[in-house]
Amino acid sequence: MQKRVLLAEDEPNIVTSLRFLLERAGFAVDVWDNGAAACTEALRQPPDLLILDVMLPEMDGIEILRRVRADKGASRTPVIVLTAKGVRETQETALAAGADAFITKPFSNADVIAAAERLTGAASAARSS
Repeated sequence: MQKRVLLAEDEPNIVTSLRFLLERAGFAVDVWDNGAAACTEALRQPPDLLILDVMLPEMDGIEILRRVRADKGASRTPVIVLTAKGVRETQETALAAGADAFITKPFSNADVIAAAERLTGAASAARSS
């Protein structure tokens, strides 16, 4: 069964790239370009993996992360924070809020897939085919 990834990202080029990479690795990908909507969906139907950009309209990725961690049904959802704000303070804030991984943009395709597979226990469909 495919693992479901909820991607909260508002940059179209990054969405296209990540969707392609994750789908090629065997994941089903749902994309939300609005932080509040992504948060609502993550709490309503927790995915197998949540990938959050820090800077999103209406609610930032750190606040989404905090709400997911505080929710009984979603609190164990693995979370990757992916952001151009690669400063130490942002990374420390994300990890303190409960992120399982922190990846800076521009990102390595292999790093994103490796983190997604590690956090979901999924084996890459690209490697297994």
